[in-house]
Amino acid sequence: MTRLTEEVPFEMAGMRLDQVLAELFADYSRSKLQSWVKSGRVQVNGLTLKPRDKLVGGETIALDAEAEIVITAEPEPIPLEIIFEDESLLIVNKPAGLVVHPAIGNWNGTLLNALLNHDSSLETLPRAGIVHRIDKETSGLLMVAKTLQAHNSLTQQLQDRDITREYLAITRGRMTAGGTVDEPIGRHPTDRKRYAVRENGKHAVTHYRVGQRFTRHTLVQVKLETGRTHQIRVHMAHIRFPLLGDQVYGGRFQMPPDCSEQLEKELRSFKRQALHAAKLGLQHPVTDEYLEWEQPLPEDMIRLLEALAENERD
Repeated sequence: MTRLTEEVPFEMAGMRLDQVLAELFADYSRSKLQSWVKSGRVQVNGLTLKPRDKLVGGETIALDAEAEIVITAEPEPIPLEIIFEDESLLIVNKPAGLVVHPAIGNWNGTLLNALLNHDSSLETLPRAGIVHRIDKETSGLLMVAKTLQAHNSLTQQLQDRDITREYLAITRGRMTAGGTVDEPIGRHPTDRKRYAVRENGKHAVTHYRVGQRFTRHTLVQVKLETGRTHQIRVHMAHIRFPLLGDQVYGGRFQMPPDCSEQLEKELRSFKRQALHAAKLGLQHPVTDEYLEWEQPLPEDMIRLLEALAENERD
């Protein structure tokens, strides 16, 4: 049994307890939450209420969540590069090409399957403890909760924007300076697999600064203020600096002029978006200590940068 607590936002004033629970504890089914209310495992400001009782906002909800198997995926012996692990937290370095969570077309061979093989107790956590995702073809740091308490803490830190997430990316085009993209992101109006800057989208903010300039490319350091799906890829494409290798948002591939043989070889063989989750920082869910990890670029991006630099010297 793990006690989870949330404060009811004032914008939820007038909503029923069962509706508020479904919003604040979305990792659990409505039927499970209702059964916990009826069994006295949910308290509002220390009182036991009925599912249909209305709230006024500002109350503190305490939920005694019971660990149970919520994952039906199978464990698979997929190698994991573990950067940090203790009793409540796991930090992994995800390689490019590994899907984070099972979905249509990728039911097996995912990071979630690997996590279940590493620690079978993760089957009692929503999404096996995975708190956030990075795209299949993006490499780098990703955090995993190992307990319900840690899951609740990390999820809250994400919502409060207290998690440090910094990326390294290689864009097409030479940037003159860094900046901020503050544009809402939503589903593409015609292609449901893509996202786009849209007026009715969700608030999204991306900060970026130049790391290294090349003739027709730029290494940029990107810091996320929000965490929308494909955010960096969409925002960089929006300002006309799409990520190198991004086949979804980057448009048709074009070999740059005055390209050395080595650079042409690296560009043609680079089949993913040049994006790496390089830094991750958070408050430890138990000790409250601030922890931060950095992961250097993977070999394919290093070779690409070396070829870009060498091409400048030719």
